[in-house]
Amino acid sequence: MISMAYDLSRISMTTLMQPAFDAGIALTRLDERITRSPVGQGFIERSQFTDACASLWIDGELVHLEDLVLHDATRDIRTPTHELTIARDVLRTRRRIAAQTPGWALSPDGLRSLRGQTSSATAHDADSAVATSGAKPDVGAVGEGEGEDSSDVASPIDAEFAAIDAVLARSDAAIKEARTPGRASAREKDPLVYDLDWDEDERLDEWRSVLRQANDLPAVLQAIVVVDAWNEILVLQHAPWLGRLLAASILRQAGVTSGAHLAAINIGLKTIPVDRRRHRDRETRLLAIAHGFLAAAEIGMKEHDRLTLARQMMERKLSGRRTSSKLPELVELVMAKPLVSAGMVAKTLEVTPQAARRIVAELGLREMTGRGRFRAWGVL
Repeated sequence: MISMAYDLSRISMTTLMQPAFDAGIALTRLDERITRSPVGQGFIERSQFTDACASLWIDGELVHLEDLVLHDATRDIRTPTHELTIARDVLRTRRRIAAQTPGWALSPDGLRSLRGQTSSATAHDADSAVATSGAKPDVGAVGEGEGEDSSDVASPIDAEFAAIDAVLARSDAAIKEARTPGRASAREKDPLVYDLDWDEDERLDEWRSVLRQANDLPAVLQAIVVVDAWNEILVLQHAPWLGRLLAASILRQAGVTSGAHLAAINIGLKTIPVDRRRHRDRETRLLAIAHGFLAAAEIGMKEHDRLTLARQMMERKLSGRRTSSKLPELVELVMAKPLVSAGMVAKTLEVTPQAARRIVAELGLREMTGRGRFRAWGVL
């Protein structure tokens, strides 16, 4: 049994009030800014990717932004790693929460649905990896759009490596499918992967009791408390990141953020030293989370201003262009994605890979990966 150790009556809220208030004001200002901004939708879409990568970083995993962007666009250059499929799970969950009504994520149906998604989406992504790694290897498919010359065409050895990757992906997918809840009872789960005494239902009930205790607190304080409670109770064995998305949902439900804007709090929490975020003293942890929320808003403001300036500079290059020019469409794509590859540009603009690279050069985008092959461009 889990002891009901997380009692809010033992927490002094006095020291938390000011940083929580500052974070709430900053997040509201950011939301107002992007709601009225011409780059607002692009900012939100980009923050989905950057926040998913930051979420993995907080949990001790490294996922490169360009890999997640390419994986989301099904333009992988290699078989997706386990960490990458988790990042895609976070990304998809963020989008799903943002697409629903503000109170959906914390409703019984929403929690049930999200809890099931965190268990099965990784296996689903592995199955997708198998599909993209089968008859047409990823290397060959992306090489067509990403390379600079004929050396990018997949060689026989590339095809053999891709075939090996496909076999490994099938095995990985089969293992993950076998671990999916509903297909096997707790006693049939692999004890090397699952703690068989881990009662997620009981832990979720305890976390929801904390949520009820915090119900009368201001929204930002609620979000801070539920993040810490989720981490301390360890609700879901293999989805520590879901609690942070639920906290962002609390902010959206309370109107701190609005519309499809789900606060990218992971970006801010990433800047807080781990020894503060995981400190043994609860009030130290809560203060660290509050400062992380404030940092998320400050980083968001700077990113919004950067995108606004970048768009203005790119729009100057559109003057005098023919009405049939593809540059305006490329500007919209670049503003919506952190990175774009030649394959993504070719698919979106319906041009050849060679034409895609030429249009990218006209716009003057910066190559962000530093690679000679499978390159990607983004806004400075």
